[in-house]
Amino acid sequence: MNLELQKGSRSRILAGFIFVIVGIFIIRLFYLQIIQHNYYEGLATSEQVKSLTIYAKRGLIYGLEGSTPVPLVLNQTVYTVTADPYTVSDDTKIIDLLEQVAGGNVQPNLQGLLGNKESRYAVLAKGLTTVQAQKIKDASFSGIELQKTTQRVYPEGTLAAQTLGFVDYDGNGQYGIEGKLNSQLSGTNGLLKTVTDVSDVPLTIGDKNINKPAVDGKNVVLSIDRAVQSHVEQALVDGLKRNGGDHASAVVMDPTTGKVLAMANVPSFDPAHYSKVQDAADFNNPVVSAPYEPGSDMKTLTMATGIDKGVVTPTTTYNNLGYIDIDGIRVLNGVGLGHLGNITLQTAMNNSLNSGFITVAEKLGDGTNITLQARDTMYDYFYNKFKLGQVTGIEVSGELSGTIIPPTDPQGNAVRYSNMAFGQGLDVTMIQVASAFSSIVDGGLYHKPTVIAGTMDASGNYIPNQISTPTRSVSQSTADQVREMTHIARGTLFANIDRPGYEIGGKTGTSQTLINGNYDNNQTVGTYLGYGGDSSPKYVIMIQVSGKNKTLEGGRDAEPIFADISNWLINYLQLQPKG
Repeated sequence: MNLELQKGSRSRILAGFIFVIVGIFIIRLFYLQIIQHNYYEGLATSEQVKSLTIYAKRGLIYGLEGSTPVPLVLNQTVYTVTADPYTVSDDTKIIDLLEQVAGGNVQPNLQGLLGNKESRYAVLAKGLTTVQAQKIKDASFSGIELQKTTQRVYPEGTLAAQTLGFVDYDGNGQYGIEGKLNSQLSGTNGLLKTVTDVSDVPLTIGDKNINKPAVDGKNVVLSIDRAVQSHVEQALVDGLKRNGGDHASAVVMDPTTGKVLAMANVPSFDPAHYSKVQDAADFNNPVVSAPYEPGSDMKTLTMATGIDKGVVTPTTTYNNLGYIDIDGIRVLNGVGLGHLGNITLQTAMNNSLNSGFITVAEKLGDGTNITLQARDTMYDYFYNKFKLGQVTGIEVSGELSGTIIPPTDPQGNAVRYSNMAFGQGLDVTMIQVASAFSSIVDGGLYHKPTVIAGTMDASGNYIPNQISTPTRSVSQSTADQVREMTHIARGTLFANIDRPGYEIGGKTGTSQTLINGNYDNNQTVGTYLGYGGDSSPKYVIMIQVSGKNKTLEGGRDAEPIFADISNWLINYLQLQPKG
């Protein structure tokens, strides 16, 4: 009996022991599968699920040849080499292969990138060609992936470089259109999360697959005409060879729409090799980013203000003494300028006499003084109607506003405004002046300047933009009178230069530069601002030339470049001479 009890007790003890062991297993499994489910699922996911970026295609940039879009910036397929350092085992062999195949395209510190085993993603090389990528692929290293992407190609070389800008190694647009419209051109990258096997090969099944499609960037068509741009750039190069200047800029506009047909600067650069540029200033676009004192070009706008307010006409006369005294300050016409005595404002325009346009400013006041009323009127026209001293919103990066000091500022006194009347004492940009002058040429209608003509859809169809609604700067009558004044002025100074049968007008400008706060007569900027057409104006051209410690003049140095471009445009646009 005791033996049987003893035997039964052993069975119960063994059963209890087994029950306890099973219970421990059940509790452990419950803990692992239920309590720790998310933790271990995360570990498995990190091992099996890879996040792959689907790169958006950067939008292309086109120019025009007449009305036909032509490519200025294209994309070339290149490859980026990435790694999952956690799964990579052949670090040394991978580094040796990359340095052998990719050379200068590899990222610095490859050893450190691959040695960080806590990281699941590292970029090892960028910009590989298809041939280079195939060699990496053939090596079949575990944890190494190739991602297809693109880099910019410029089929026209240096053409319109400062207008286009470039894309840096990180895929970000810099300067020009590339910088200004970077978000539109970039598009939005997509995302692919996919389950992979032990060899990192993506599987086509599984509920872990997440596919967010990439949205490609917008294809932009510029108003820049390839042929016009090419000729303008060559004309600037030729002009600097003649006059010995260091820098030259030009802008050509359609005054009836505000569209920029050419925007050029010398020196320039090659956007495909931007890293080789020695002076970063070459990336800038002075047409929009370099405010300066415009000099006598401003006289056209001062005259327009006076005519529009009804205080002067082109035949208004005044007594030219060669100078005018303003609040005890004597303002001279300029060295060697005559035409003393009773002369018309047309004569003042022809010969660029400062006194004539200070006289206009005085007549906007009480007739003999540049009163607050005169200064308010000039500021209203210059700033509000002609849009000087404010950004135009043109679609290239780096645009600056410049400065027009208002009459409410202590510096906005009569002396300041007497200088502004003939183009000193204010800072403006070429695009501002050319746009303001275009409004005179187009009957008093100011069109916002633009370098965008439209877009190109995915099917290759050109979709032109609607022309923006213009604002009025001056009346039609005022604009017609001032335009005719510039036509007469050009005919007086530059007879037999233009092709007969066409209406060409313009104004010279020569302005001193400020060095350490003082005007330097030994360093001047020369400009020429003019228009041309047949039965109606078809283009506006503005030229600027400058050089360190060089005296460059509008009539002598900038005008020949204008004449070159103007005569060429007559042929290119197939303009017909009048009767």
